[in-house]
Parts: sequence; C-alpha cells; structure tokens
Amino acid sequence: MYYVPDMLDPYYPHLFHVDFMARNQLYAQYTPVQHFYWTSPFVQSGMSYRASSYYGGTIKDYGNQPFVINIDAAAKRNNTYRTALWTGNQLQVTLMSINVGDDIGLEVHPTTDQFIRIEEGQGFVQMGDSKDKLDFQAKVYDDFAIMIPARKWHNVTNTGSTPLKVYAIYAPPEHPHGTVHETKAAAAASE
Repeated sequence: MYYVPDMLDPYYPHLFHVDFMARNQLYAQYTPVQHFYWTSPFVQSGMSYRASSYYGGTIKDYGNQPFVINIDAAAKRNNTYRTALWTGNQLQVTLMSINVGDDIGLEVHPTTDQFIRIEEGQGFVQMGDSKDKLDFQAKVYDDFAIMIPARKWHNVTNTGSTPLKVYAIYAPPEHPHGTVHETKAAAAASE
C-alpha cells in the first residue's frame, strides 16, 4: 500500500514531490521507500511559467533565459533531424532524431566539445583523429552518454529498428540560435 503526502514541495514550488511510503506490516507503521520529483505541467522560465514540451508545448529555442524541461520527454517527442532547444553564450542544447539506418554524418568540431545522450534507440559510435582513422568504436543504447572532445572526427549511426532519439550539448554553441533542420539533407544544405 502506498501513501502520498503533500504533493507540492515548499522549497521548489514548480516541482511536485511525492514520498511513496510502504506499510510495515510487522510494526503497523509507514516507512519511506522512495522519493520522486517531477516538473509540474508548467515549467519555470524567468518569472513566468511556460507549458513544458512534455505536456505538448512548443519545441523551439528558449535560449539565454532560465529554462527547465523534461529533456527525456522532449527528446523522445522531437521528430526533426536537429532542433536547437536552448542556445546560450557558452552552451547549446539540441534535440535530434536519426532515422533507421541513417547517421549523424562524419564530422569534426575544431573548437567545440560535444556531449550526446541516447534517450531512445540504439546506435554505433565511431571517433578518431582523422576521418580515415576512426579507431574508437562503441555500441550505444538508451541512457548511454557520449563525450566527444574538440578536434575528434566522429559519427553516430542508428543500428536499431526505430528512430534514434538523442539530445546533444555543445560547448560553446555550434549552431545559430533557433536552428531547426527538418531533415539531414536540410542540415547539410545549410552548412
């Protein structure tokens, strides 16, 4: 049996707080077993509240303003090849959806480190010092993270049977504020 006490956390009013309690049959008391936090239907951005993409809000670039979002849900909901979600002065977050059998494309960022997290699907990562010498290779699945240093050639290929849903973090930003590439071809054409 579970007991759900006060849902609104007094210290973080934009988060719901739930302590699941399990009844200890031996001592007839409730014992906390797990704590959960999740964002409310509205996420805080600055002094106003905006609907989160988790609840059907718009996926767009909210950059350079304080912003909170359920990144897992946003990444899974994204159907574009690349959409900038947040572009600041030193950091950028993009959402990507890679079609079955497709890849990000072999690339290198001379001055930008990159972080990619797999939210859904499976793939194959390659990295190396030149496009002809990709000596680092790894299989990746849901919840895997990929760290790519500046000046490393890299590619991620979708090896699964569903679109590969990821988010990428660039430091410093790699794409212009508001970037939306519906397809990989559109991304190649813009570069």
